[in-house]
Amino acid sequence: MEYSPITVTELNIYVKEKFQQDEFLNNVLVKGEISNFKHHYTGHMYFTLKDENSLIKCVMFKTYTPNLNFIPKDGMKVMILGTVSVFERDGVYQIYAKAMKQDGIGDLYAEYEKLKSELEKEGLFDVAHKKKIPIMPKCIGVLTSNTGAVIRDIINVSTRRNPNVYIKLLPVPVQGKDAAPKIVNAIKLMNKEKLADVIIVARGGGSLEDLWPFNEEIVAQAIYESEIPVISAVGHETDYTIADFVADLRAPTPSAAAELAVANVQELKEKLHVYNNRYKLALKKKLELMRLRFEKCMKSRAFSNPMQNINEQYMLLDKKIKIMENAIKIKIKDSHTKMVKEIARLDALSPLKTLTRGYSITEFNGEIVKSSKLLKANDEITLKFIDGKNRAKIL
Repeated sequence: MEYSPITVTELNIYVKEKFQQDEFLNNVLVKGEISNFKHHYTGHMYFTLKDENSLIKCVMFKTYTPNLNFIPKDGMKVMILGTVSVFERDGVYQIYAKAMKQDGIGDLYAEYEKLKSELEKEGLFDVAHKKKIPIMPKCIGVLTSNTGAVIRDIINVSTRRNPNVYIKLLPVPVQGKDAAPKIVNAIKLMNKEKLADVIIVARGGGSLEDLWPFNEEIVAQAIYESEIPVISAVGHETDYTIADFVADLRAPTPSAAAELAVANVQELKEKLHVYNNRYKLALKKKLELMRLRFEKCMKSRAFSNPMQNINEQYMLLDKKIKIMENAIKIKIKDSHTKMVKEIARLDALSPLKTLTRGYSITEFNGEIVKSSKLLKANDEITLKFIDGKNRAKIL
């Protein structure tokens, strides 16, 4: 029997049709844990559904995502209702999800949240412990794999921003069981030998399992205890590891970490040029202002004829003294006139003044007699005149 060859596309179409003919695969309910979740800018969601032994790729198109009542994340346990079919281009089968429901939190994600909460309570994430990144570091220590795009991106960005910066790579595994201890040893070595001014801990994106070494407690402690400032650049922009929270600075990508660590020399030169021009202009304006003030001072009489101003002040002072003396004399004269008037008034009211006009004062037993009824026959009285006293008796 002869077999006619078919193309790869034809084979994938054939397999896809077989899947479509299976009623069970057209409406299947599958449970598992989300991993490697990505929410594409188009609105579609791509992720992997896994259990202890296997995994399968999944996609939920934006037609169905508005019906979700939660935001899917790595580590979530979910139940998915959908269709299993073949993606012809890649020749892989996957689940095309139509609905999704939460079924709990994955064990690994729960472990991540538990450790994150513990370290936060211990103060490892406190801003007070964050060290400042040097403005112009001479040497950048990079802890990442010696292969792949991460180190190339860091080198390209760093050298473009500052051709004189030195990149010191200390290769470490960035996933797997042995990765965490080796990352810790590399951080300690960098500090012990003082190999760099700032350390970048970096790797590309991946699932929660792939990034797990950067969620290990020993790595968090090593970053926290590092005397050299540490920038964490692990995964993609949406990925967050415990290393990100402990580090002195978190970068969304390795390229961004290089930008944060290495100052752009050209931009600094341009800023210095701008500042230099500003200082020159400010100095020029200051000198012009001082020149104008000097010219104004030179035109002033205080400089042209300094004694004239002093003499004028003396004359003004003498004039004011004379005015004050005249005012005092007038005040004394007025006061004397008032005093004379008051004395005259008092003299006019004095009983002695009455005696000069021929009147006398009658006294009995040392008291002035104001009424004739107070006296009787044979009372001896005293008559007081202007020039003396005489005694008399009432008849």
